[in-house]
Amino acid sequence: MNNKRGQTVLELRGIRQSFKQASGQLDVIVSADLEIHAGEMVALIGPSGSGKSTLLHIAGLLEKAAGGEILIDGTPTGGMSDDERTKVRRGKMGFVYQYHHLLPEFSALENVVLPQMIAGQTRRAAAPRAAALLKQVGLGERLDHRPAKLSGGEQQRVAIARALANSPALILADEPTGNLDMHTADDVFDLLMSLVRDTGVAAMIATHNLELAKKMDRVITIREGVLQPY
Repeated sequence: MNNKRGQTVLELRGIRQSFKQASGQLDVIVSADLEIHAGEMVALIGPSGSGKSTLLHIAGLLEKAAGGEILIDGTPTGGMSDDERTKVRRGKMGFVYQYHHLLPEFSALENVVLPQMIAGQTRRAAAPRAAALLKQVGLGERLDHRPAKLSGGEQQRVAIARALANSPALILADEPTGNLDMHTADDVFDLLMSLVRDTGVAAMIATHNLELAKKMDRVITIREGVLQPY
């Protein structure tokens, strides 16, 4: 991760999104403008159905917006091909979801090795970084455990290590503690915050947990399709 702390990593300009329904057009995001900087942790809150996940998918180049522009490290992405968008996601972004989405047939180590191999690393080159990341998230003794042998909190720690595997500039997380009990959620969130601070990665985290949101650098919300400070 080569971004200098404070550098703009993600910029959303006039993002809009709508979906066609039988009853007409549904405007989910009317106006979203946002900058997130290296080393900054931004909370995204809003009621269910407000467009939080949609905005994360757009920011992560997983979904195309109806209007507006997304810039990653200052580079506009609107005119990119699907292959180019995939390359940006692979090299610049890490994703953490409410449900960890680990591959059940692979060990913790293998789950963190895989994204590096997809990005072009050999298994031999990827394994030491995967082991180091898992040690960093407190799972140095669980490298060979498959997800079924790990607790919910441990599985989410593997997911965080996996998100960091390719040294991203930006972490996008969708309710990363939403499937955990309160104590485990606090531990996982504190870990994620520590890693953001240590690595200087930028992070946008959608959450329903206002107490966790308030621990972050900024809290933004979607209200009636408009992104604004909380």
